Amino acid sequence: MKGNERILAALNGLLADELTAISQYMVHSEMLANWGFEKLHEAKEHQALDEMHHAEWLIARILFLEGTPIVSKLNPMKIGPGIKEMIANDQAAEVGAIKSYNDAITLGHEVKDQGSVDLLMKILADEERHEDWAEAQLDQIGQMGFENYLTNQTKGAA
Repeated sequence: MKGNERILAALNGLLADELTAISQYMVHSEMLANWGFEKLHEAKEHQALDEMHHAEWLIARILFLEGTPIVSKLNPMKIGPGIKEMIANDQAAEVGAIKSYNDAITLGHEVKDQGSVDLLMKILADEERHEDWAEAQLDQIGQMGFENYLTNQTKGAA
């Protein structure tokens, strides 16, 4: 089924966002593991896996619409030097993704591509969940203090 060129371009833009998020989140995940913060490592690794699924679904949709998935394009990554910066950078990426998915959903409605809209709404729900997680982490840091927050992020923590 030949897809609309505008929606194909939007899907490829989202694919670049997802591929970038995978790389950024995996680096953050491994940094967290290296520092011994296993709970944060596992949470970030799980988010990276979610982004891999999103990329897979976008590639499948692009192919279905007879487009060419562009997998060689990455956006600039923002690797945080510390945990607060990592969470803030990842939250900013999620906020950007939420806006991009909402814009693509609007476009999907305009070009009458309900299949793409359905997929984009499914991914949007995950992106909103990721942003909410980051917001909760930053709230916890603010409420309990950074050091107390960190003591809860190791495997030995209750």
